Amino acid sequence: MSAFSISSIKAKRELQETNKNFVKKEEHLPTEPFTETEMLEQWYKYAQRLGDKGQKIMESLLLISDPKLQGAHITHELPNEGSKIDFESEKIELQGYLRGKLHNHDITIEVIVNEAVENKFAFTAQDKFNRLNQINPTLEVLKKTFDLDI
Repeated sequence: MSAFSISSIKAKRELQETNKNFVKKEEHLPTEPFTETEMLEQWYKYAQRLGDKGQKIMESLLLISDPKLQGAHITHELPNEGSKIDFESEKIELQGYLRGKLHNHDITIEVIVNEAVENKFAFTAQDKFNRLNQINPTLEVLKKTFDLDI
């Protein structure tokens, strides 16, 4: 049909009328509350998943510093603009993963470049335990309950 024929104009009007009658149902996405510990746990699981796939650079970008949580807004600091650009390429997938796992579709991620960010490495067993205890405080209870050494 020609775009200017009477039948095409009639078909266009019919299409517009059917679109007016179609009312899109508003979908309510979950917005369950979550804690910073739960967010960190999922953050590290996602980093582990990337590492297992061989994406070591993205894994290291996720583990450079601990993200901070304010409501449903996550702030992650990176050491330079290059890191930020690399992180931005994976941010949408990470955000979708966190939204699904934490059942909150209001989650947003902001990347801040901070030249003073230093990598946090745990060299000793005590450092590793302290780092893991920050992520999951129940480790201290487990250590005390079974009288475990580090």
